[in-house]
Amino acid sequence: MNIDPVAQRTPYEVSPRRYSVSHQMATTAFELPNFRVMQTLGVVRGIVVRSRNMFATLGATFQQLVGGNITIWTKMCEETRSDAFEILIQHASEIGANAIIGVRYDTTEIATGVTEVLAYGTAVIVEPTDAGYRS
Repeated sequence: MNIDPVAQRTPYEVSPRRYSVSHQMATTAFELPNFRVMQTLGVVRGIVVRSRNMFATLGATFQQLVGGNITIWTKMCEETRSDAFEILIQHASEIGANAIIGVRYDTTEIATGVTEVLAYGTAVIVEPTDAGYRS
């Protein structure tokens, strides 16, 4: 389990720059192999609201004419999900978790061209089980 501070990649400061949740300790499952949940701290979230860039929209329009993957929007979606995940990690760290289970993403179109991406899960404190240690 890595608890070293990591450079901030979120668009705004959510909590002090300390991580107690490593990216490997966030999972869509409701359990972590070789760990037992000792305490549930509650739901944590990372929210990002993005609008499309006018120049990117113009470029994407040209890509639509040709067909295939619209790479400009694909990159924007990947970056937005990554930012939401980073905020989720910070929020869990802020309340003292060392893992997040049941991670999910949700999106909502707030207005034309403006979308919210929400990453959420359950912040927990886990401890290794005896199966996690090999001598």
